[in-house]
Amino acid sequence: MKIRLFSRLALPLIAGLGLVSQQALAADDTINFGVISTESSQNQAPLWEPFLDDMSEAMGVEVKPFFATDYAAVIQAMRFDKIDLAWYGNKSAMEAVDRAGGEIFAQTIPDNGQPGYWSLMIVHKDSPYDSIDEILENASELTFGNGDPNSTSGYLVPGYYIFAKNGVDASSAFKRTMNSSHENNALSVANGQVDVATFNTESMARLEISQPEKAEQLKVIWKSPLIPSDPLVWRKNLPGERKSAMREFFMNYGDTEEEQEKLAALQWSGFEPSDNDQLLPIRQLELFKQRAQVEADDDMDADAKTEQLAELDAQLEALNERLEAIEAE
Repeated sequence: MKIRLFSRLALPLIAGLGLVSQQALAADDTINFGVISTESSQNQAPLWEPFLDDMSEAMGVEVKPFFATDYAAVIQAMRFDKIDLAWYGNKSAMEAVDRAGGEIFAQTIPDNGQPGYWSLMIVHKDSPYDSIDEILENASELTFGNGDPNSTSGYLVPGYYIFAKNGVDASSAFKRTMNSSHENNALSVANGQVDVATFNTESMARLEISQPEKAEQLKVIWKSPLIPSDPLVWRKNLPGERKSAMREFFMNYGDTEEEQEKLAALQWSGFEPSDNDQLLPIRQLELFKQRAQVEADDDMDADAKTEQLAELDAQLEALNERLEAIEAE
């Protein structure tokens, strides 16, 4: 499900307040842009540089990328005002909204024309395993490359559809489990270092271009339901003029052939307005996962289990009502 709300930020109407805000912006001559670690920063930096250079020129301030080794570092950077906005996946955006003062303002548009992307489970092309059932049956003999705990496609989605729904604890079911980026997981499978790993269709498309010989070594054995395309999140406490300037840049970027070429390197064709309601299906998925885990816990006290399940059901009902209200608008 893909949710879009077309909100608008009002421009300041009081001249005196506008002047104060403009002076504050002039003093703040840097925008720090967080980038989640789907692959190494060495690979990501050249892809982002042309786009960020255009953003710097359009906004009249330096735009600096913030790369980190894991998603949590980008979330924490927003929490402590070290970055002003970031590209997140939906799961990490949820963490940024709930714990780091973030707010979704835009959503990426994939360059392949799809409304989102898909999580994958991959094995080596020569692996004897062709299905998730076979993987789960033999998990105790296999090494598993799981995603970053804040990754939507690398962790949350397979965590629910593959593990929670089957009553399996991925952290203990396998002979060995490791958490890493999409790129590292794929290369580990291709090189025979792990038996099975999470991945996604966007990263697969990039790998087919950057390292086609490695992509050829992979076999997809599972594909998830559709995941909404990635959000962009800014800090709620940014000045209103800065937010307006950022919104104007993103909503108008991609109009020229040159801009489209720069976006294509990031696998996007443009941006559209969004807000925190984009996360409602992801919140549902997280609650469904928690509910499945509680229900499968045979060691939990019966009364405590009943209480937790009732609480989770109430939260799910509230989310369902919100989604129905949005769809009715």
